[in-house]
Amino acid sequence: CGSLPTLLICSFGDLCSNPYGPFSPPLLPLVPRWCHPLIIYNGEATCYSPRGGNYHSSLGTRCALSCNRGYRLIGPRSVKCLLNRHWSGIIYCRQIRCHTLPALQYGSYHCSNGVKIDSHCHYSCQLGYHLEGDRSRVCMEEGRWSGSVPNCVDIEPPQIRCPDSRERIAEPGKLSAVVYWDPPRAKDSADGVIKKLKRRGPEPGSEFSEGEHLIRYAVYDQAHNRATCKFLVRVRVSRCPTLKAPEHGYLSCTSAGNNYGATCEYQCDGGYELEGAHSRVCQSSRQWSGSQARCNPMQINVDVNSVTGLLDQFYEKRRLLVVSAPDSSDRYYKMQNAMLQQATCGLDMRHMTVIELVGLPPRGVGEKTTLEPHLALQKGAVLFLFYQSRFNVVLIDKDGIDRDRFIQPVTPDELFSFVDMYLLSTQEQLQRHQNRDMCE
Repeated sequence: CGSLPTLLICSFGDLCSNPYGPFSPPLLPLVPRWCHPLIIYNGEATCYSPRGGNYHSSLGTRCALSCNRGYRLIGPRSVKCLLNRHWSGIIYCRQIRCHTLPALQYGSYHCSNGVKIDSHCHYSCQLGYHLEGDRSRVCMEEGRWSGSVPNCVDIEPPQIRCPDSRERIAEPGKLSAVVYWDPPRAKDSADGVIKKLKRRGPEPGSEFSEGEHLIRYAVYDQAHNRATCKFLVRVRVSRCPTLKAPEHGYLSCTSAGNNYGATCEYQCDGGYELEGAHSRVCQSSRQWSGSQARCNPMQINVDVNSVTGLLDQFYEKRRLLVVSAPDSSDRYYKMQNAMLQQATCGLDMRHMTVIELVGLPPRGVGEKTTLEPHLALQKGAVLFLFYQSRFNVVLIDKDGIDRDRFIQPVTPDELFSFVDMYLLSTQEQLQRHQNRDMCE
């Protein structure tokens, strides 16, 4: 009960007695036994003492404890000052913290106050990525973050640039051109990785026909975003004016017939001869070389001194139908002559000329030519076989070859069927098909 040199024996709640009598020093007033001062950092204690007043640490004092906002009480909510001069519990206020946010793939976040309460964390994504979910989160009083972790997703399509459209002139003698181009340039806006490149249309270095051709490209990134581009390939054919076939003739042309580099050859029908350029070429100036040719009627010279000289005039130009008879009164001759006169158109379409050997002087020259018999007997071994004392018909092709013989009059239908089946060239067959109704 005080730091006096005299030993005082005291008990709690009693006054100390002085064994030295009235001459001893005065006694100090007794004070309650206190616990150590209760200090709560970042919090406060509300105490009630049995003695009241300011005896907040006296024996039996009870204190209700609380923490400031942002702190959590660790220990009991109230304590009591005990006889052992200690409080009944250990308490302190611990700062409330949220857990550290996980790293964001393809993105990041920035927090206003770390992981402390009321800290705001804002998320952002790398270039080319889009944020899906909560853009910001707050550390709440209970020590957890509001919202949920967002994602950075690649929703932006890659970038692609196709080559420029291009035009090419078809190569000489062709209706197409070979066209090359560089592959399109593609780049992903997110991670720069291009997963797949697809093309719709011919590949570079292909041969393109006349006209416009659309080429499309599609590119995909790792997130399967798609971007497309397109361009045109134009192939132009340089052409000359269309040539007209000569009358009594036709044209045989290469390629399309009037494109740059095409060659057209003039051909005349049987019984006509070509006058002028045999062929013409379509030039780069879009003009034809040479000039228009003509097909003139054959000039048959009967003033010859051999049958061979006569037949050579028909070589590769006309087919010959040689009709021989002892004289013009022969009934087979008359019958054959009548049938042939009604089939003049069909004979001409098949390039056929009729030659008669009837034992009379020449009567004229044209589609029907009459030779006197002795000329055949003297100068032409072939015609010598034709001419006999009775009626005969011999068919000779354009090469001068004996193709068929008849000892009785032959009908035009029978004759034409044989020619159409065995003697017509490809070009003549085409013309025959195109003009099949001409004689009707």
